[in-house]
Amino acid sequence: MTHPTAPLSARTPDPDIHLYDTLRGEKVRFVPTTPGRVGMYLCGPTVYSDAHLGHAKKEVAFDVVRRALTHFGYGVRYVTNVTDVGHLQNDADEGEDKLQARARLEQLEPMEVADKYFWSFQRDMDALNVLKPSINPRATGHIPEQIALIEELIERGHAYESNGSVYFDVRSWPEYGKLSGRKLDEQAEGTREAVREEKRDPRDFALWKRAEPGHLMRWDSPWGVGFPGWHIECSAMSLKYLGEGFDIHGGGLDLQFPHHEAEIAQAEAAGHAFARYWMHNNMLTIGGEKMSKSKGNFTTIRELLEHHDPMVVRFLLVGSHYRSVTEFSEEAFQSARNGYRRLTEALHEVERRLPNAPERDDPALRGKVAAHVEEFEQAMRDDFNTPRAVAALFGLTTDVNAALNGGEVGRPALEAARDAYRQLGGDVLGLFAQSAPERQDDAEVVDALMELVLKARQNYRLQKQYAEADQLRDTLTRVGVTVEDTKEGPRWRR
Repeated sequence: MTHPTAPLSARTPDPDIHLYDTLRGEKVRFVPTTPGRVGMYLCGPTVYSDAHLGHAKKEVAFDVVRRALTHFGYGVRYVTNVTDVGHLQNDADEGEDKLQARARLEQLEPMEVADKYFWSFQRDMDALNVLKPSINPRATGHIPEQIALIEELIERGHAYESNGSVYFDVRSWPEYGKLSGRKLDEQAEGTREAVREEKRDPRDFALWKRAEPGHLMRWDSPWGVGFPGWHIECSAMSLKYLGEGFDIHGGGLDLQFPHHEAEIAQAEAAGHAFARYWMHNNMLTIGGEKMSKSKGNFTTIRELLEHHDPMVVRFLLVGSHYRSVTEFSEEAFQSARNGYRRLTEALHEVERRLPNAPERDDPALRGKVAAHVEEFEQAMRDDFNTPRAVAALFGLTTDVNAALNGGEVGRPALEAARDAYRQLGGDVLGLFAQSAPERQDDAEVVDALMELVLKARQNYRLQKQYAEADQLRDTLTRVGVTVEDTKEGPRWRR
């Protein structure tokens, strides 16, 4: 198996990045297997319904990790799977496949359900400015790889066939539980007799399930017609596309046990070196409570975006550390709206002034910009500390606004400020989604309209129609535009 061949950045890879490794239980220096290249795997969605806020937090959190590694000079191969078979109700080994249950409800074929919600998920991610994965493999497209891995486990004595199903023998692998810290004898055994009869140990988990006559999703295998278990797909696909001993495996904290624990056991028991660093994002709360359908506070990304700017949602998510709980509330959104507006207004004002800026230098402002850039990068080197990184952007904004309010600013300093916003807030945190041509077009339209408005206001003042002039100014103020009367004439800024 090969290691990632993602393109390298022109920047020399930064050797001073630290991350919190769940497996070790501490913050450690990140050293990739292949110098300059990173192989990263993220557990993706089970595509049986619309994505919810938990998906938003996970996807944005690891999108930022990927972006930061790229910024620091690494070539990143980023693999996110799509679960379209094998994920049973309640994450168990018994019950109905989630896709099959939804297919029955919507009177569709299971693959119709998978495609419907896969594309729905992609639209949500596009709205949140989450980059596309390097590879986006589906479980149903990798049945041979999963069967091959199961055969390796049987051959090594770590799995067994029972009545057409295959189970991992947890007793054969003493390290099972090392990621979550759960000792095998302390894990719940369950009480269902049907499970006890088919498994040697109730804690054994399914690698392959026999398909009952009415089961819609079924493949031939050495053990009969059936379908893969939920856990085996990620072991098989991550090894296929990232190679043995790949660098980072990410996912939500809720997947740490049993899903990620099972992934490690499957891969390592079959003789494969698996992920070297494990990263887990924390959960989110709504109004102080964990999101739950039973509590009535379950919200999909699509529903959320009907009421909130996607970039404000993303700003709220990056405003808390990926390992911290993120609170979704009206107060949190109002704070995020205000904070995001402050950043974008400063950026837009910098870009508005650039075309006519004088060529003189402003070394004091350039020095402050450089200091904030270093502060931002130090925060991201320290376990991708986005709250501190955002604070650095606010510090940059304070200094930029002070300089802009003081009069004209030279082109070199404005360019340095623009680049800091675009590279750090845009490329790393993903907060400025518009493309450069769109920004340029928008800026030209706004500048032309504002020129007309300011001329109209000047005409009112020349004709001593002060009430009308003040009304124009008040209207601009309400939409966030400030007009300043200077010796050179009126000047506006967002």
